[in-house]
Amino acid sequence: MNDIVKFGIIGAGAVWRFHKLGANNHPITRFVSAYDINEKKLKNVAKYSKLEPYSNLDDFFKSDIDAVLILVPHYLHKDMVVAAAEAGKHILCEKPMAPTLEECDKMIAATKKAGVKFMIAENHRFLPAHQFIKDALDKGFIGDVFLGRTYEGAYAISQFFNPVDWSFTYDKGGGGVVADQGVHKFTMLNWFLGEVDSAQCWLSKALNSPSNKGEDTAIVLLHYKCGAIITVDISSSTVHPLTNRTELHGTKGTILEDHSWENPVQIFSSHPDAEVKGEFYSPSVAVEHGPFPDYYKISMGYEDAYFAECILKDKKPEFTPEEAKKGVAVVLLSYLSAKNGRMTSMEELMKIYKKEGTKSILEGLEAVTQKNHVNLKWE
Repeated sequence: MNDIVKFGIIGAGAVWRFHKLGANNHPITRFVSAYDINEKKLKNVAKYSKLEPYSNLDDFFKSDIDAVLILVPHYLHKDMVVAAAEAGKHILCEKPMAPTLEECDKMIAATKKAGVKFMIAENHRFLPAHQFIKDALDKGFIGDVFLGRTYEGAYAISQFFNPVDWSFTYDKGGGGVVADQGVHKFTMLNWFLGEVDSAQCWLSKALNSPSNKGEDTAIVLLHYKCGAIITVDISSSTVHPLTNRTELHGTKGTILEDHSWENPVQIFSSHPDAEVKGEFYSPSVAVEHGPFPDYYKISMGYEDAYFAECILKDKKPEFTPEEAKKGVAVVLLSYLSAKNGRMTSMEELMKIYKKEGTKSILEGLEAVTQKNHVNLKWE
């Protein structure tokens, strides 16, 4: 039996470098080839990463690879996953799974029919700090969560002002920061807390970006079936060291997490098995971590290696495509809420999904996005 999985990458964009760095610490993953329609970009990445370049997709699939890592714009995820499945390759595909639930369904159906492993590359599921939080929640260290807030911020102004760049566009990106960054948070929170019951969302443009670009700032209020209420703040126009933050408050304590901290987790717990009771503490065994870009490298390394292990051991990934689809559902629920101008239930979204399809939700979002840039003076 082989002890490595040979991957080919589809798409030679910027996110590849994090996967490459992460793979250096995991010998069971080996990236050997690359495909991209941009031959200049393909040549540069292939040379830098020592990959065999392919400009023809059929030839790429016929090469000596076991699996593919899909790193293309969001609107191409479905077609690439279906093509890779039909070629008999195991598939790891970058987040978000797809812009619509219908596309997610086609991806799931194609991979099941082909009998290949399929997982969405949601690196937040594989960040050691988030795994620590999940374990602490499962052990009841903070009891029942009733309140929380989480934040993800980036500085991507150049992408918002470039109308040709597919990022954050309605037609190719599936929306603005809610689709691009929010899906990280929604998938993570679903993992921690279970399913969302309802949402209310406010979309904003702090930047006077072209009309094909979605919101650069958003606030989403989520109500979970477990009873927790969570605020999700997202922006790509804020200026600060790149980080993510989460805090969860429960009946027995609180968890605080910040990607910019050397030790990213602090806990206050009254649970009898807590390491320290009655005061905030950081775990005595340090959680593997590092400020940006290290936490990307760490999480993507574990993510890719986990998928390779699933292939080698012929086991189903714990993070299923169905779970990834639920993260996309929260994105679409948020957008539907913004269009409705009110709290909107998941049940309402499911009715649209069954009746007319969720692509309709992505239409007309520009009209319901607040144009806050008219009151701002950027220096």
